[in-house]
Amino acid sequence: MTRERTWFVAILALLAPAPAAAAAGGGEILWDSFGVPHVYAKTEAGMFYGFGYAQAQAHGNLLLRIYGESRARAAEYWGPQYEASDRWLIANGQPERAVVWYKAQTPRFRADLDAFAAGIDAYVAAHRDKLDPEALKVGTITGLDVMAHAHRVMTYLYIASQSRVIGAAGNVGEGEPDPASAPNENDGSNAWAVAPARSASGHAMLLANPHLQWAPSWQTYFEANLTAPGLSIYGATQVGLPVLRFAFTKDVAFTNTVNTILGFTSYKLTPSGDGYLFDGKRRPFRIEHKSYKVLQSDGGLKTVEFDQKFAVQGPVFDLPNGGGMIALKIAGLDRPGGLAQYWDMGRAHGWADMEKALRRVQVPMFNMIYADKDGHILYLDNGILPKHLQGGDFTAWSKPVTGDTSATLWNDIHGYDDLPKVFDPASGFVQNTNDPPWVTSWPQPLDPKDYPAYVSVVGPMSQRSQMSVKLMSEGPKFDFEQFIAKKVTTRSLMADRLLPELVPLAEQSVDPELRAAAALLKAWDHCFEPDAKGALLFETWAAIFSPKNFTVQANYRDAWSASAPIATPTGLKDPQGALIMLKQAIARTKDLYGAVDRPYGDVSRFRLAGTSLPANGGFGNTGVFRTITWGPMKDGQRTPVHGETWVSMIEFGSPMKAVGLMSYGNSSQPGSRHSGDQLPFLANKTFRTLWIDRAEVEKHVEEVTRF
Repeated sequence: MTRERTWFVAILALLAPAPAAAAAGGGEILWDSFGVPHVYAKTEAGMFYGFGYAQAQAHGNLLLRIYGESRARAAEYWGPQYEASDRWLIANGQPERAVVWYKAQTPRFRADLDAFAAGIDAYVAAHRDKLDPEALKVGTITGLDVMAHAHRVMTYLYIASQSRVIGAAGNVGEGEPDPASAPNENDGSNAWAVAPARSASGHAMLLANPHLQWAPSWQTYFEANLTAPGLSIYGATQVGLPVLRFAFTKDVAFTNTVNTILGFTSYKLTPSGDGYLFDGKRRPFRIEHKSYKVLQSDGGLKTVEFDQKFAVQGPVFDLPNGGGMIALKIAGLDRPGGLAQYWDMGRAHGWADMEKALRRVQVPMFNMIYADKDGHILYLDNGILPKHLQGGDFTAWSKPVTGDTSATLWNDIHGYDDLPKVFDPASGFVQNTNDPPWVTSWPQPLDPKDYPAYVSVVGPMSQRSQMSVKLMSEGPKFDFEQFIAKKVTTRSLMADRLLPELVPLAEQSVDPELRAAAALLKAWDHCFEPDAKGALLFETWAAIFSPKNFTVQANYRDAWSASAPIATPTGLKDPQGALIMLKQAIARTKDLYGAVDRPYGDVSRFRLAGTSLPANGGFGNTGVFRTITWGPMKDGQRTPVHGETWVSMIEFGSPMKAVGLMSYGNSSQPGSRHSGDQLPFLANKTFRTLWIDRAEVEKHVEEVTRF
């Protein structure tokens, strides 16, 4: 074992969890009829303990596995398929830095992390028979594990995953979907905040609607209600995180969407002998000897050792296919307060408290959308953004820059005051669907020229984002029920823009198949609903017309324009070519789905844990706000791989209104009644009432856990 690895394991041994009774302080968990834990604790640490226990009960197998991965020991526990992930973390120094970050927390918050881990351990100790023996290989969980996982998720999955870093160098990495990929190439999250100026009741409203993959992973969301002296907070977070990232209290509400921030820079190195060139001189690489273990098929462990090179910018990686070397510099490695910042955001009682937390700039990315009981709303393009004194635009810094000069080496970050933000706009709303910050409201509140060109691209603005702006800006003030109705619209903006030109062309064709297709599309209302018979044909044609997940604009007459950001792209550049594509789409639709007019819900299904229901919603880049990304056809049907997951919609007032939904259910444990139990709400475009007062919770209790 290497010196560095021995040191890390020794630290782990010193950080054993506190005894359960000491960590808890007393309390109980009331589990409601949808598997949502309502934790009532006598102390702050007790609340964290209960939250950890609840996560282990609902997602124990998943929780232990992702903690094993975040230790950079997954290959040791489960085999070679995890080797690349472990090596990426070890090469970047994540295990050692997690120790530094953990020790950097305040004693109070460190105790909270320990309590969260102790809650996990308490559940595992009492219910080993309910957990996968493979997951149990991870053993005791500590507060350090909690910090290591947060560090991995935020830094090495969101900001600088291996696929992002290597992809930025011109190669596509492998692995699970990257939630921080270019926004127009995914179907990411939605968020709205509505001020009294647009609210019929005069109270602010907020939509939290993150979209991540449906298969259980570190991206899986968990819903909870956490109560301790002086605090009651409701919301969701990703399994393994001890704080709620999408949350509301009776005072404040906030949500996140993945933004376009460039939190890392890769530097193309110029080799020189056994070193590299920097400012005209050869420099030697600094070398650290590292290792990890890999479980073998015979049950033995193989130790893999490697020398990790470091340049002045950071760790060095060889690119595949002889692509040379890059050095990686990540912003925020010296800013360990992301979890504590989220915790303080949840404890805020108004805008002054919230802004104080946001000013710390410890959370490395994400748009922050906020509303409060006083009627304030905010959009913030948050993140730890390097300050490039020499300028350059977003595209240039998205790729490896020259690494042989100090001119490209940044040493500072932008503070809160530098970041794009919109506070209490006259329009009465802010929105984001992963797009750049410029059209956060309407009329457009921000001018890209007022910010460095590397902050974000100017465009194009996705059609999902354009639909979001239209839903918020058009028409009179709306009430909470209308707010909900806007959320569940399945209408395609792309269809609205293109079918009025395509259908008449097909109607005039001498080809009877094209005329029949025209009739089918003309009868369709442009909504992706279960009984829609034209939806599959349009989706298939749209994928041909606009390849690469409906983003290529070469076939539009008018491409997206910053001067008309919510009216473009539009029109058919080559009408006859569009008809040829329609002919191709007819054949492809028949081949894929068996008929050109098969109802959308026959093919598209919400299916999980024995439940299968006709689905609604569609690909976000067709301009559908209710986003569902469909997987490949299997046995004549397709199911979601990504999209609608956690949704909460709230309106401040007395009483507060709150509805929500966890699409795939609030548990991933085998046999749980709460896996897939909320699919009927998703299929019916309805929501659960979120029980935020104890008196309401007690009417719906199915289980009680006392600690």
